[in-house]
Amino acid sequence: MANNLLQGKRGIIFGALDENSIAWKTAIKVKEEGGLFTLTNAPIAMRLGKINELAKTCNAEIIPADATVEEDLNNLFTKSMEVLGGKLDFVLHSIGMSPNIRKGKSYGDMNYDWYLKTLDISALSFHKVLQTAEKLDAMNEWGSILALTYIAAQRSYPDYTDMAQAKAMLESIARSYGARFAELKKVRVNTISQSPTKTTAGAGISGFDVFYDFAEMMSPLGNASAEDCANYITVMFSDFTRMVTMQNLMHDGGFSSTGITQALIDRLAK
Repeated sequence: MANNLLQGKRGIIFGALDENSIAWKTAIKVKEEGGLFTLTNAPIAMRLGKINELAKTCNAEIIPADATVEEDLNNLFTKSMEVLGGKLDFVLHSIGMSPNIRKGKSYGDMNYDWYLKTLDISALSFHKVLQTAEKLDAMNEWGSILALTYIAAQRSYPDYTDMAQAKAMLESIARSYGARFAELKKVRVNTISQSPTKTTAGAGISGFDVFYDFAEMMSPLGNASAEDCANYITVMFSDFTRMVTMQNLMHDGGFSSTGITQALIDRLAK
């Protein structure tokens, strides 16, 4: 049941690809809670996904932008304020891609040009988003800017390779820019560390199904779903979380605080 948590608030949602993506489910939830927003994605991702379908459902305008290109971001923020009728209250950065992972490169055989591309797309783009918002004075006071991350920023996981460094950089940017934006405009900047989630991007990582099952057994509440994450993001966009900033927020059913669970003990004892 909707509670109008975001009534009158305006924003931008990056990265909605299809109905499995967290950004897609966030857009639906934000719309239910009264928020207005524009949708954006890189042109190539838009051709592969179903963003036009989402835009129609949410009555939202699509403004294509490559988040690694400052000119595109300037256009996105400027046009979003024009379309929505004012400054913004929330932004979701749901962007991540590793050419090395896509091409099956092992961690000991990295293509370094692709490595830099991973960092640019998955982490540095967040700084570019934040810097653009600041330079254009695009955010209202007490606005909320979020990026999605993963616990591989702190722990080693096979097959996550260079994305682990990208997520570590992403979280560091949130802390550094979060301090700056709080002092300048009382804008909050946080990352949400989500459970492994059955999205198009997540499923592209080798061994994902096995790890998903392991995380399910290691999480007292079970893995957090994409729908659960969309709910959490919506709360983080609302005025109920005004004093939360510079945090990496664990949204993982307890996985990050668990040593071992009975479910895993029972599985290993067989």
